[in-house]
Amino acid sequence: MTEKPRILVADDEPNLRRILQILLEQEGFEVYMAEDGQQAWDALRQFNPDLVLLDAMMPKMDGFEVLDKIRADFETCQLPVVILTAKGEGADKVKGLKGGANDYVIKPFDQEELLLRITNILAASREQREANPLTGLPGNRAIEREIEARIRTGKHFGFMYVDIDRFKSYNDCYGYSRGDQAISFLAGVLIGCSRKYGSGRDFVGHVGGDDFVLITEPDYSGDLARRVIEEFAAGVASLHDPEDVSRGHLKVQSRTGKIECIPLITLTVALVENARDRFEHPGQVSGTIAELKRYGKSLMYSVVVRERRSPTGESELVVTGVSGNEAKYSDATLPPSS
Repeated sequence: MTEKPRILVADDEPNLRRILQILLEQEGFEVYMAEDGQQAWDALRQFNPDLVLLDAMMPKMDGFEVLDKIRADFETCQLPVVILTAKGEGADKVKGLKGGANDYVIKPFDQEELLLRITNILAASREQREANPLTGLPGNRAIEREIEARIRTGKHFGFMYVDIDRFKSYNDCYGYSRGDQAISFLAGVLIGCSRKYGSGRDFVGHVGGDDFVLITEPDYSGDLARRVIEEFAAGVASLHDPEDVSRGHLKVQSRTGKIECIPLITLTVALVENARDRFEHPGQVSGTIAELKRYGKSLMYSVVVRERRSPTGESELVVTGVSGNEAKYSDATLPPSS
């Protein structure tokens, strides 16, 4: 986020409002202060906050009433809200959380803890807004931030770009609803393989359509990529009609009216193992990945096209394919390329 996150603070205690204003502004937030619930509600449209801190007990409207109005309004229903209260009774906490509060903080509060809670809620809210609506996975802005963070740490990482081969023909044949099912299936494969075979610190993102990224550690990248194409290949039959599986191809009508035989969908994984050495910023990723994808998509089976450095320091491509629904792997090394 390039702009300062905005926080609306509503509390009827002047001293506490001042403390919160100083604390939040020192942390780089833009702050708007309200001294009662009605003022807080009126300020929502004008200030357009990213998060609201609501005191539970205020004049005119208490925090729970304001929370109810926020959740009932279409434009504010997803706005993160933290309830502040001097009471520690469980009933008040349950009331706030049942009303849709994202968190609940009891006064007097630890300042560092409050800031951490606010930061975590804002990060989760941002990820939710940026997530792909079909898969719920992080989108392009989150992907760029993840690449930048990996480069900034100076540690090696493996970068995979994953997409479905002949997906347009698949959509033309079966329709967009079935296409969405195939995309969701691939998302499940990536998440499942990452959890089972990954480093525990992997990142799965959805670029859009049938394009995904998976970022992991180099020691895991080769095996993880193999597992992805294996599990996708094992589910290909379930994504097609039985008669198409029996024939081994789709029958798709071209724009000229001619019926064309198109192979069943497969998967291409373009893998750069030494990504830290190749990329200085996210914009450099696409050029390197394009070369790997181009070769992978010329094949008719699910494949990993992996770039690595040869003993002489040259870049070479290693192709790993899986045929059918079994792990029938074959590796081939292409001549070094620049």
